Amino acid sequence: MILALRALGVGDLLTAVPALRGLRGAFPRQTLALAAPAWLTPLIELIGGVDRIVEVSSLDPVTLPPAEIAVNLHGSGPESHRLLQSAEPAKLWAFANAEAGHLDGPTWTAEEHEVHRWCRLVRHYGVTADETDLRIAAPVAPVEKATIIHPGAKSPSRRWPVDRYAAVARQLRSAGHRVLVTGSASEKELAVRVAERAGLGRDAVPSTGLAELAGLVAHARIVISGDTGIAHLASAYRTPSVVLFGPMSPERWGPPALPQHKTIWHGTRSEPGDSTEPGVHPALLAIEPGEVIDAAQAF
Repeated sequence: MILALRALGVGDLLTAVPALRGLRGAFPRQTLALAAPAWLTPLIELIGGVDRIVEVSSLDPVTLPPAEIAVNLHGSGPESHRLLQSAEPAKLWAFANAEAGHLDGPTWTAEEHEVHRWCRLVRHYGVTADETDLRIAAPVAPVEKATIIHPGAKSPSRRWPVDRYAAVARQLRSAGHRVLVTGSASEKELAVRVAERAGLGRDAVPSTGLAELAGLVAHARIVISGDTGIAHLASAYRTPSVVLFGPMSPERWGPPALPQHKTIWHGTRSEPGDSTEPGVHPALLAIEPGEVIDAAQAF
């Protein structure tokens, strides 16, 4: 069995798709298992090629099932290396980390796009990986295309203010867009506030699971969001998108350089890690609604 570890969220999983596809192609007859949170299962099924999901939602010590090769698509170690070593693999494919006793991997580079990072790792071990191979299967299309506004993000520093999202939603609706405001279950209240301030009804805030959200994005007119998972769904489906960046540079987490994806960033350098402080990052606050509206209307 080939066991890959990516115990993170939606965007993290989608940036690892080319590396996972490379592993699938390199080992067509082996079981390919992915250690990841179980709630990502609907999205993993849309990626395809994964034979088994091993439920892992953190780097807490557990014993993973035996694997011939364990591939660390999670981080640089040592915690993630040690977790994979519990599978007693014949080979560990991972970035070099002396603390974990793993020295034969490539060197970790902090300022590197996340898609490139994991492709570089598997290439080091002889696996071919295509960084443009981000596409995933699309669920059934909704009846009518919508412009999706997604105000949520994991970190407060990456959440553009509600009033600004509402201003964009209001303007695009006036221009003839069917606007939906999406969010996870924990972001529902935030999505409702944006919709209400934009003058939209509660039916503009759909209740969606991960597969339903993927369906909306796959067939959307435009996706407008911060630097969060839904932006990577737009990249996977090549759906037009406008992505607002704050603490992190688009050079690290941005969409592919294609005409249908636009990024807005007024920062000067990446700041690793997610802030738990309540404030929005200054680079994100520097973005005005007019910029976002102009970018969306250019499609």
